Amino acid sequence: MPGTSSASELMLRYTNEVSSRIAALSAAAQAGALDAAVDLMVTALHRGGVIQAFGTGHSEAFAMEIAGRAGGLIPTNKIALRDVVLHGSLDVDSLSGSALERTTAVVDELFEISPIGADDVFIIASNSGVNGSIVGLALLAKERGHSVIAVTSLEHTHRVNPKHHSGKRLSEVADVVVDNLAPYGDATVELPDGFPVGAVSSITAAFIAQLLTIETARRIAESGGTPPLYLSANIPGGDEHNRSIEDLYRNKIRRDA
Repeated sequence: MPGTSSASELMLRYTNEVSSRIAALSAAAQAGALDAAVDLMVTALHRGGVIQAFGTGHSEAFAMEIAGRAGGLIPTNKIALRDVVLHGSLDVDSLSGSALERTTAVVDELFEISPIGADDVFIIASNSGVNGSIVGLALLAKERGHSVIAVTSLEHTHRVNPKHHSGKRLSEVADVVVDNLAPYGDATVELPDGFPVGAVSSITAAFIAQLLTIETARRIAESGGTPPLYLSANIPGGDEHNRSIEDLYRNKIRRDA
C-alpha cells in the first residue's frame, strides 16, 4: 500500500526519540539527578505543607500528573490559569487564546486565590520556560519564601528570549531545574516536506512527574511514614480511602473538575 513504509518509518523514528529520552531520564534519576527536587518535596510534606503544581498550555498536563490522580500524592494542589475565572475576578472570555499565559498581570490574583501555605513547595512546568505567567508565578513564589522546582527544556529555553519583564527564564529563577530533554521546538521528526511533527515534552514531563512521585513516596515510607497516596476512585473502597486522607488537608488542597 502506498505510503505504508514511510508512515511506519516515521512512527519508528518517533518511538526511538521517545524511548531514548525515557531511558536517559531514568538513568539520570538513578544517578541522583532528581534527588534535590525530591528533597524539597519530602521536606514540604514532612512540615505539613503541600506540593503546588503549575503549568500552562500543554504543560498543564504535567500539573495533572502531580496533583489529584490515582497513584499520586494527595497533599498536592494544581494551580491553573482558569482559576482566575472559577475563583477570581476575570470573565471566561479572558481564557481565549494564549494572551493570559503570556502576561504577568494574572499572577498576583492567581497566587492570592490559591490555597497556598507557608510550608508549600512549587513545581512549575514549562517547555519554553519564558512566558510571563510562568516566570511571574515562580518569582512571586520565591518572593513569598517558597522553594521552586522547574521542569523545562534547557535546549529550547536557552534559544529563545524571555518574555517576562525581569528578563529571566524559569530555569534562572528556580532552586532546582529538571531538564525534560525535549528539543528546540519540541517536535522530534520531520515529514518528507520538512514539516516538524512528533512532540515529546508532554511524555517526558509526565514520566518525570511519576519518577518524582514514586521517589517522594518511597522516601516517606523508608522513614517510617505512610505515603499519602490516592487509590483509583474506580476500585472498591477508593473513594472512602481518598476522602479520609483528603480530610487531613482540608483547606490546603482544592479539587476542581
